[in-house]
Amino acid sequence: MRQGVQTEAEALRAHGVQVTAQRLAVVRAVRAHPHASADDLAGFVRTDIGAISRQAVYDTLGLLVEVRLIRRIQPAGSPARYEDRVADNHHHLVCRSCGDVVDVDCAVGETPCLTAADGQGYLIDEAEVCFWGRCPACQSESGATAVATDAQHANT
Repeated sequence: MRQGVQTEAEALRAHGVQVTAQRLAVVRAVRAHPHASADDLAGFVRTDIGAISRQAVYDTLGLLVEVRLIRRIQPAGSPARYEDRVADNHHHLVCRSCGDVVDVDCAVGETPCLTAADGQGYLIDEAEVCFWGRCPACQSESGATAVATDAQHANT
């Protein structure tokens, strides 16, 4: 174990969650495949431990989100995705072509778009920002097609 990194079992216990083989497998899958959907994670878990129902994976993901061991994100038009990076308020880049999602740290310095003009009495502790574009791989694959698609998006 790397110093400072909890094992999956230690992480579950630290969040008050009983350790089971299924929960361990779900945590391992989320750590190995950040931003994967629940259905994709179910496939990874089945490869890891064998039979598990999709409902058991969904239930486990729900529990792990509730105790804040993992984070659920849902970019527009996408199924929910899960990640284990929960210690900071980071954002995401989403590729319009392939749907790839990557983390991006919060902007530093003056960021007026991340400060609510009127907090209306809320104690704000998080801002969720999703940046959209095309990943480098899709840019190089699509070339001229990307320009046409961008024009189409601009007209909608």
